[in-house]
Amino acid sequence: MKLSLLSFAFGVASVAATVPLSSVEKSTVAPNNVIPGEYIVEMSNVQGLGGKRAYASVHDALYRSLRKRGVSFGVKKEYNQPGIMVGATLKVSSPQDVEQIASIAGVEAIRPVVAVPMPKRINQFSVSSPNDSRITADSETTHVMTGVDKAHAAGITGEGIKIGIIDTGIDYNHPLLGGGFGAGFKVIGGYDFVGDAYTGSNTPVPDDDPLDTCNGHGTHVAGIIGANPDNDFGISGVAYGASLASYRLFGCSGFVSDDIIVDALLRGYNDGMDILTLSLGGVEGWTESSSAVVASRIADQGRVVTIAAGNDGAYGSWYASSPGTGVDVIAVGSVNNIAIPVQNATVQGVDHVPIPYLEALPLNISSPRPIYATSTDTTVADDACSPLPDDTPDLSDYLVVIRRGTCTFVTKLANAAAKGANAFLVYNNGGSFSAISVGNYTAALISEADGDFLVNAFASKENITISFLQSGSAWMFPDDTSGGLMSSFSTYGPTYDMYFKPAVSAPGGNILSTLPIALGSYGVESGTSMATPFVAGSAALLLQNRGKDTAKSLRSLLQTTASNVASSKTDGDPLQTVSQQGAGLIQVDRAISTKTVVSPGQLTLNDTAHFEGFKTFTIKNTGSKAVTYRISHVPAGTATSIGSGSIFVSDGPVPLTTQYAQVSFGLNEVTVFPGATVPVPVWFEAPHGVEASTYPVYSGFIQIESPGETLKVTYLGVAASLKDAAVIDNTDEYFGSPIPALLGASGELAGNNTSYTMQGDDVPALLYRLAFGSAHVRLDLVSKDSTVSPTHSKRDWWNWWWPQKPSNSYEKVPIIGTLAEYDYVPRNSDAPTSDDNGYNTYAFTGSFANGTAIAVGEYKVLLRALKVTGNPANEGDYETWLSPSFGVISG
Repeated sequence: MKLSLLSFAFGVASVAATVPLSSVEKSTVAPNNVIPGEYIVEMSNVQGLGGKRAYASVHDALYRSLRKRGVSFGVKKEYNQPGIMVGATLKVSSPQDVEQIASIAGVEAIRPVVAVPMPKRINQFSVSSPNDSRITADSETTHVMTGVDKAHAAGITGEGIKIGIIDTGIDYNHPLLGGGFGAGFKVIGGYDFVGDAYTGSNTPVPDDDPLDTCNGHGTHVAGIIGANPDNDFGISGVAYGASLASYRLFGCSGFVSDDIIVDALLRGYNDGMDILTLSLGGVEGWTESSSAVVASRIADQGRVVTIAAGNDGAYGSWYASSPGTGVDVIAVGSVNNIAIPVQNATVQGVDHVPIPYLEALPLNISSPRPIYATSTDTTVADDACSPLPDDTPDLSDYLVVIRRGTCTFVTKLANAAAKGANAFLVYNNGGSFSAISVGNYTAALISEADGDFLVNAFASKENITISFLQSGSAWMFPDDTSGGLMSSFSTYGPTYDMYFKPAVSAPGGNILSTLPIALGSYGVESGTSMATPFVAGSAALLLQNRGKDTAKSLRSLLQTTASNVASSKTDGDPLQTVSQQGAGLIQVDRAISTKTVVSPGQLTLNDTAHFEGFKTFTIKNTGSKAVTYRISHVPAGTATSIGSGSIFVSDGPVPLTTQYAQVSFGLNEVTVFPGATVPVPVWFEAPHGVEASTYPVYSGFIQIESPGETLKVTYLGVAASLKDAAVIDNTDEYFGSPIPALLGASGELAGNNTSYTMQGDDVPALLYRLAFGSAHVRLDLVSKDSTVSPTHSKRDWWNWWWPQKPSNSYEKVPIIGTLAEYDYVPRNSDAPTSDDNGYNTYAFTGSFANGTAIAVGEYKVLLRALKVTGNPANEGDYETWLSPSFGVISG
């Protein structure tokens, strides 16, 4: 991925190159990964559930009430943790059943079960042995970046703290992870909720052994937290003195439903974990999923919960991942390591420094090789994407040099292999090092500059060879391009309900850690999946040093002591937007040693319609002497979250401007006596001169500086009214044809008066995209003669938080039947497939959502999407679209 940043300019938002309609799936693709017919029903109490009868449990009372109402249901899971989650996951057959459940006294909430994808693997490569003499020591640059090295030097290692890792399981047999399982080992316990064969679509097979030998993600996470020091790799976990527990909820492949995540969170809570960490999630953008709510409540009970912010930075703002959207959890963004573990190739024949290549072990090439470049033009975009020329020599004794670009790496290598090639270097076409997918070929990535050198040497017929030393060639390559900056993949927030996401950032780009022994023992991976356990380990150091009772204030402690992250290596460019970096890169040594406590660590200013321009924070001096603090404003770049003249978000890296908020203080300098706490009032003004239609996300820091310490409070707001943001994509930019649209039986655009038998494949499908999130999306059938005229009404803030469903009509248009309803829906990405949230479809089945058959007749589809901050009970707060008419005929 590119790591360059476009600063000081408005970007043009875009969607993917035109996607052919023929590629659209005719099956239903729900807009928020909802699993049909499954709901988590939360109960508050049993009052009114059955008169004077005493029930064995709240669950029995719920089930009895459902049977009395004639609701057919199945019980998938039960939860009984008062104050966090009491209820059950139920399977029901229709929305009418859900309405019946909602009518039961004591039902607190009904949330659909959603599918959460397996964490994305970024820049992954592995090595085979921890004892290989060819591996030199890692300098632990991530620990240096964050002050963890200073904590370790002071003997703070997380001893006495228990960390629950909710992930793919752990290979606890790994020597750096203790070599065993249970009492007396590093991995003291855990649970497997699913089994190896679980894919998300089949039945879990749980057991008491969370061993993972087939995936590896959780083992990499575990090593970041707890790898024992004094190994040949020179790595150590952030909290290697802590005890770990493994809660496995992914099989070898597939996804997990969030009812299982809830189960794992409650299990970890009841097992007494001080910290729970989840390197997983799926795009949502709202704070309302069951797993996000439960995670937040656990944090509110005094446990630390760290969750990955997501790896979707390429898709721009307003794309926060759940359950990291939980209000009180610590969502974590990723900063690139300042050094990258590489190997060095030696150049003979000319005077040139060694060439770094991105591998953890040397390429298995035993003798020096001459080079052969598949093109002498270093600007060619599609080098080796086509079969090589007939006059290409036998390449079996050469090291073949190919430029990156256009087609897949495997395609390039296969075309060269057809001429006998068996060893390759692929040179970059810009940006930083990243791992590449090369199949079974012996190949590695080198820099653009080194590729240019080799190609020019080949073109000049220089007599050079390249050797791959099989020992002593490892190196921590300084990443001067992107080291210390936010990783390009790190997701941008905020949430649609204006919560900070992420909260902080940590090293997550190019991280060396453990893998299952069966998968090579050690490897390098990137992702917020790597940054999140780093924060979990850091939290363990703080709990050990400052006491477990600091857990509820730990997020604020990390935020107020973090360091600001730049947007580029260029002087004068603004700091990175808070919507990607959060409060910045954690500094553990500062958090441990600070004698000043600043609270809160973050201030949300909301949008312009609900602007909160006056805030107060406090400074507490826990030291033994009076301290004078200076208060100042440090702005971050204002993010152009939506492109000028567009309804689409700006792709990442999101463009930044220097149009900053105005901030003034009641006190520019304040002296705080020992043990005293002083409030500091702050007045904010949104940036002037910004283009509201670009939904500028402005942010920055209030700096609190004393002679010995520097702390901060982080703020964020939006210089526009969120209610004005366009929700339904009504353009032709994505598919080349206007949408929303009805697709015919063969996938073609359907015009007026097309008829269907509603049997087999002879059904229409609705195709639509959302340019912004919506708290409620509804699809209904109405009469073919229906027309609608959307209106705009003033929003009622309280009704948004205590919503009423819209009535069974729209502008006096009677609803014949509901096809589907979805709550808390994220916007779509500009990916070309539905698998990556590029678009949504609803495929007709011949029935309404309640199972009633759609009668013979003529209809239109009414699509409604609630605007952000809109009132669900107010029809004018919905965007609408009415389809062409179509007929249902007898088959």
